[in-house]
Amino acid sequence: MRHRETGWLSFFYFYYRNNLPFLALSGKRCEVVIHQTEHIVRHKEVMGRKSAKSKEKKQKRKEESAKLAASIQKVADANAVEDPLAPFAAFRKYDRNGLCVTLDTRRVEDCERDTVEWAFNLTKDNMQTLYEESDWGWNDRDKREEMTDSRAWYLVAKDQEGKPVAFIHFRFDMEEDEEVLYCYEIQLEKAVRRKGLGKFMMQILELMAHRYGMRKVMLTSFKHNPDGQDFFRKKLKYEIDESSPEASLYEEDFTYVILSKTIPQKSPAKANGATSKAENGTS
Repeated sequence: MRHRETGWLSFFYFYYRNNLPFLALSGKRCEVVIHQTEHIVRHKEVMGRKSAKSKEKKQKRKEESAKLAASIQKVADANAVEDPLAPFAAFRKYDRNGLCVTLDTRRVEDCERDTVEWAFNLTKDNMQTLYEESDWGWNDRDKREEMTDSRAWYLVAKDQEGKPVAFIHFRFDMEEDEEVLYCYEIQLEKAVRRKGLGKFMMQILELMAHRYGMRKVMLTSFKHNPDGQDFFRKKLKYEIDESSPEASLYEEDFTYVILSKTIPQKSPAKANGATSKAENGTS
């Protein structure tokens, strides 16, 4: 008797809760209807859970899309700046170790043609052999196209006579859904090497990355360039980036490595304070 009472109560409850039409039934027929009703309700519960998961996935995609849009906007804003070096007046001059140079940043389209040609020739002199020893090989046309791409920025150091002696080709860009400052080239004339200028110029990149909200400074370095590996990894503390390719069991090792340094993202108030110190050269 207890079991049958429970069955009838369940019958009324399921029909009432799910707004199902009620029919006067009895005996085995009632038990069948109750069983079918329970099945319907369970199905609705399962569909409800699936619907909740679908909403969660949709919300996650929406958040990821918004995050990507924000990153792209940061890159666009950085590229829209007239002079990325402007906030760092104290870093426009380097006067140490018997070397005195001034520094300036320009888009490639605003650089003098002679300066761009000098940068290409210096890169070729310093890097052609290393390229030829790699999987990439050296190609004048490809390197010129890379160095004159409309997205290219140049940080150039000139001596007291106005002669360029060092440069960095960099870009504000997206790398695997992250906003980054990518260093394509850093090249110095032999006469100004080992005087701290290269490190100083890389520090300027890091300051600009922080100022304009880039998450990383990234670069590519040949494994068979010991001087470059020592400079970036030991002196500047760059680490192998998670995007750097690794050879599989059946592949030959890659001849290059992607390095990066994460740029701390601070709250607006702290970031403004840190930027003020950097602009005054007190960081």
